[in-house]
Amino acid sequence: MTKDHQPGTRGSAIVVGASLAGLMSALTLSRIGLRVTMLERSTRKVRTGAALPVSDGLLERLTGRRPRQGKDVIPSGAQAWADVHAGLSSAAQADPGISLRSPVRVTDVGQDERSAWVVTDDGEFVRADLVVGADGHASVVRRHAVPEAPDATFSGYVIWLGLVDECEIRARPWPSDLAILYERDYCLNAYYLPGADGSVAQGKRRIGWGWYDSGRNDLLRARGVVTDDVVQRTLRAADVPDTTFDELADEAREIWPNPWREAIVDCISRRAVIGTPIGEYLPHRLVSGRVCLVGDAAHLSSPMTGSGFDASAQDALALADALGGNGDPGSISYALRRYEAARLDAARQLVHSGQSFNNSFAPRGASQ
Repeated sequence: MTKDHQPGTRGSAIVVGASLAGLMSALTLSRIGLRVTMLERSTRKVRTGAALPVSDGLLERLTGRRPRQGKDVIPSGAQAWADVHAGLSSAAQADPGISLRSPVRVTDVGQDERSAWVVTDDGEFVRADLVVGADGHASVVRRHAVPEAPDATFSGYVIWLGLVDECEIRARPWPSDLAILYERDYCLNAYYLPGADGSVAQGKRRIGWGWYDSGRNDLLRARGVVTDDVVQRTLRAADVPDTTFDELADEAREIWPNPWREAIVDCISRRAVIGTPIGEYLPHRLVSGRVCLVGDAAHLSSPMTGSGFDASAQDALALADALGGNGDPGSISYALRRYEAARLDAARQLVHSGQSFNNSFAPRGASQ
């Protein structure tokens, strides 16, 4: 028997996905008085080595509240993906207007003139005044909102990601906090991140790296992480043959300078590496009635833009601005159209800005 959860009188929202865009959207919607239910299919969020540029006062802008004792749990500057996710998760868990359910897999989305809803894989209906799709590149909500263009397309390359404590690396530090290097057919982005305790002192930081690789697409397809030029999932260490790791380690020793070389080889030796196939999605709309898209579900660009996380934050803030002060659920569709008007052009420009890199780095694209 299915259970049908009715929306509350204050106004309510379902956010599908509890990654970064979902958490930020939940926080902004709770701030304007909506009761938010988050549905997340995964119980674990790990992005080894991924780094994000965090703007000043991000959490305060999302929540409308100053950090306690003047300490921001998400400091500005380059931060590890996992640290940002942990800070946003902590803020959401402390917010009485937000409830998180996990693991819950959403299989379908629907709406009528009065409400919107999702259907879970066990047949449960969860209903609210609006549904926010924050479920990433392979968005289920996008299939409902944009049925004629539901899929992001594979850009033709994978990024190998790793993270290691600087104290484990004997090589001298790099003279700057970021390196962008090109060798052979590869690109390497390598960077220093705060240590697990937040320290930025030399020797107490972490080293993160992203190795752009367009030459192993056959592996992605063989492991089922890319199917019919659509990215399905991340390539975990267990999916990668030892021979591939050995090849990467040998090439790192040959072409990358220290300390990045040593950091890469260390991560490979520990199998602390994931491969993220890169997709692209150029939006033509962000809204359908009472359903909207944010973050990677709405727009997916090359990581070389360095702006994907900030764009997700801008989505969350614009969504709250469009809905703020709107106590009549019947006018939600109009408010969401205001959100789309505020964000669509910027989202398209972001994707376009990454296409030149995609086209030059993987000129044969997903057909490789």
